[in-house]
Amino acid sequence: KMAVKVVPPAAGVQGVPTILPLELVDKCIGSRLWIVMKGDKEIVGTLTGFDDYVNMVLDDAVEYETAPDGKISETKVGSILLNGNNVCLLIPGGQGPLANKK
Repeated sequence: KMAVKVVPPAAGVQGVPTILPLELVDKCIGSRLWIVMKGDKEIVGTLTGFDDYVNMVLDDAVEYETAPDGKISETKVGSILLNGNNVCLLIPGGQGPLANKK
């Protein structure tokens, strides 16, 4: 298990609570996440679990892939396990790249 170090607030910032990245991910369990992966893939799903490497288990997942011409394809994949090494960005509550186009 990875040791967690509590980081004191930045100098000059008094009374501002500090939250560690894994604490933020933990607060997202049971919520929808929009995940931007390395390459041209993005995934939206309900986070059901994760580990210290931010490998994630998602339910009701949908994969979006952007083609070179800019077209976005949508594939329903159900339950999946994502490798944390390929995750670039997590957007809690995000609905995916097509949310504003519908």
